[in-house]
Amino acid sequence: MKVYLCGERGCCPSVEVHTDFVTIGEGTNMCTLTLDEWNELKDRIKNEDV
Repeated sequence: MKVYLCGERGCCPSVEVHTDFVTIGEGTNMCTLTLDEWNELKDRIKNEDV
């Protein structure tokens, strides 16, 4: 699943969830997280613990 953060394809960062990792970013500015890291990030954002 790939979600564009601004709703427009290609003009802003995206989050792409794969089977065993997640990528966040745009163009050459990409970050790859393990599923554990992704889940921790989501939990921290939901709990405002960032």
